[in-house]
Amino acid sequence: MIGQINRSLQTTPFFSKKRVYTFLLTVLIFFLFVLPIIRLFSLSFFSDGTFTFANYIAIFAEASTWRILENTFVMVFGSTLLAIGLGLFFAWVVAYSDIRGKKLMQLFILIPFIIPSYIITLSWTQFMGTNGLVGSFLGLFSIDTLPFNLYSMSGMIFVLGLSHFPLVFLFTVNVLRKIPRDMEWAARASGATSQDVFRKITLPLALPGLAGGGLLAFIANLDNFGIPAFLGIPANITVLSTAIYQEVVGFGPSAFARAATLSVVLSVFALLGTIIQWRLVRKAKHTDTVDQDFQPRYQLGRFRLVAEIMLWGFLLCITIVPFISMLMSSVIQAYGLPFRWDNLTLSHYRFVLFENNRVQGAIGNSLFLASVTTLICLVLGTALAYMRARQPNALNRTLEGFVGLPYALPGMVLGLAMIFMWLEPIPGWNPGIYGTIGILLIAYITRFMVLQVRGSFTAMAQVDPLMEEAAHLFGANAFVKWRRILTPLLLPGVVSGAFLVFLTALTELTVSSLLWSSGSETIGLVIFNFEQAGYSTHSTAFSMVIVTGILATIASLYIVQHRWNRRLKHGN
Repeated sequence: MIGQINRSLQTTPFFSKKRVYTFLLTVLIFFLFVLPIIRLFSLSFFSDGTFTFANYIAIFAEASTWRILENTFVMVFGSTLLAIGLGLFFAWVVAYSDIRGKKLMQLFILIPFIIPSYIITLSWTQFMGTNGLVGSFLGLFSIDTLPFNLYSMSGMIFVLGLSHFPLVFLFTVNVLRKIPRDMEWAARASGATSQDVFRKITLPLALPGLAGGGLLAFIANLDNFGIPAFLGIPANITVLSTAIYQEVVGFGPSAFARAATLSVVLSVFALLGTIIQWRLVRKAKHTDTVDQDFQPRYQLGRFRLVAEIMLWGFLLCITIVPFISMLMSSVIQAYGLPFRWDNLTLSHYRFVLFENNRVQGAIGNSLFLASVTTLICLVLGTALAYMRARQPNALNRTLEGFVGLPYALPGMVLGLAMIFMWLEPIPGWNPGIYGTIGILLIAYITRFMVLQVRGSFTAMAQVDPLMEEAAHLFGANAFVKWRRILTPLLLPGVVSGAFLVFLTALTELTVSSLLWSSGSETIGLVIFNFEQAGYSTHSTAFSMVIVTGILATIASLYIVQHRWNRRLKHGN
């Protein structure tokens, strides 16, 4: 066999078609995914063609920079601790206790993560506002002071923690289910209390999953733009992501150089978190071969009903109730009026859906961007995943790393990198993409391609390569092999990845906030602008339309996937 390979290599021409295609693919991926980031980073170190640290010296000499860093650290660490606490608690409840309705409970846990964070923020501001449910309830007792001001650092920590604790839950619940119950029983039989078992056995064994989810929540909190923009900017609390945005939209003489420098600082923290999270996830994968144990390990007994009421009360409070408050605000004639029948109207929905050209244009732009991004990512991402799965060599692993780099960086950093790259991608050539919807499309593809690659790769890892070889031996060509064998088996996993790309691109805000221009507004941007301009009734009505669309799409996908799995199971 080795002799055949050597002879094959010796007879393969240096400029074979395969090598030419591989070279072109490598250059294309480097150009689209890596070069923009290199340009952004280099801008922070060069001035008039000379290497310098002047930008960093100037920025770190300002007191405002240290205040921004302090705000960022407080916000990110506070919200991450909240996310870890809630994620671990609900993971333990779902994995270990005998409460009822766990599947439905998991769906409610995931809702704050599925809905865009800026819509979650909007729902909470309506819920906790003076005219919201909390304010109206306190008004019954003549109390005009709200218990909690969301437009504050604690408000940002609260909403960020609630938005990202499902990440910790997802990583931890499966790890908890794989912990051998024999170890815990042996400890309890030796006299250890339940607290001792949790502290000395359960928690250490769950640590890789918990730390992996916690670091993912850390990165998501650091990357988030919508929540600090909605809650922090009105309260004059600036963090790194909003500082970069304010530098760019300020259009000062050194705005781009300062924004690039802040982007490098933000990227360093994000990349460090990503690397640590990646290593922890690799460590957690050592337990992938262990079967999950779905049987409850703790019987709550007579406290089960009380526990269920408290858990569901909390979940309904953080998921449904804020949206009810947002729905109520969206049908009030004017913000501030009491919720009475004679004050209700659907005019805000009519305005955003049929009368406002910007909204209709934004819906059209977002649907176009999400559809084209999904289609391109579906084809190219699946092809790259196939190469990675069937030929796991160093080059394909490197290409996968290149594709994942834009997603590992904060969206604000990628948006800025796109500006520098596409103003003049090749020295002396301006393609005129900047300021059009084309630059948004390129940014979305580079940002979300890795989601499709990972989804398709996971699906392909479950298909034995021997099936392809068997089809090849029976004379099937590549088209027949994909149509009759690979596509039916890969479809659910590939479609799930494509759906994730579509949904994320449809409601994207961070990258769009830097790259949009007149005529290329997106859904997230219009909601953001409505809220910034004080049109809360319009922003809430538009948000309710988007939430309804997202939930309807998820339900449709679930039904289709369920029927497809049943069809495969019965061999039809």
